[in-house]
Amino acid sequence: MTSRSTPTAKARLWVVPPRDEPTAQPRLPAPTLDDSQLLASVRAGDPDAAAALHDRLRPVVERAIRRILGRGDRDHEDLTQQAMIEVVTTVDRFRGDCPLDGWASTVAAHVVYNHIRRRTTERRIFESIRFEEDELPASTRSLARDASARSVLRRVLAHLDAIDEAKSWAYVLHDVCGYDLREVAEITGASVAAAQSRLVRGRRELLERLSADPELAPMLANRRGGQ
Repeated sequence: MTSRSTPTAKARLWVVPPRDEPTAQPRLPAPTLDDSQLLASVRAGDPDAAAALHDRLRPVVERAIRRILGRGDRDHEDLTQQAMIEVVTTVDRFRGDCPLDGWASTVAAHVVYNHIRRRTTERRIFESIRFEEDELPASTRSLARDASARSVLRRVLAHLDAIDEAKSWAYVLHDVCGYDLREVAEITGASVAAAQSRLVRGRRELLERLSADPELAPMLANRRGGQ
């Protein structure tokens, strides 16, 4: 995979040395700063603050990538690096109208979203997503408990892949990954109104397809009857 590079990114990458490459001189621990102080120091060009921002947000970015791709994806490390570059080089765009963690998570999700859409056709888009059972919405999680999880998830993902891509992504990002509509809109490059419309239509179409699936329809009916 070729990571997108910009002159700005190249100029600032040196402030975040790779974990497996020791620096020439050990860096002294930076004083603990709150997020506003940390961001101000990064914007002022403090290299120690940029490294501290990396350490502060890397776990957030890794969690966001796992939420979409599951554990063990072959591109996880590359995507983490790419997302961290994006976070550090676009930090000036953060205006504080949401928590810093939420902003970093959205940036990471946008990187993953673009990456999956560029993947070769050897794997269909939603077949490349491997949800953990406890990360699924309640309705799908109930189905997975009634039958072989792998079989059920393969069928659900096949139905997602058959739906219009924009509606599928709205459903996955909102109902499965837990992003709110504003974040879904930012990740997918759409307006909030468009994201909401896609989500509603995606939910409806997915439910129609699941209800018509000979393997999944009986489980859906049983769940509805038991509610």
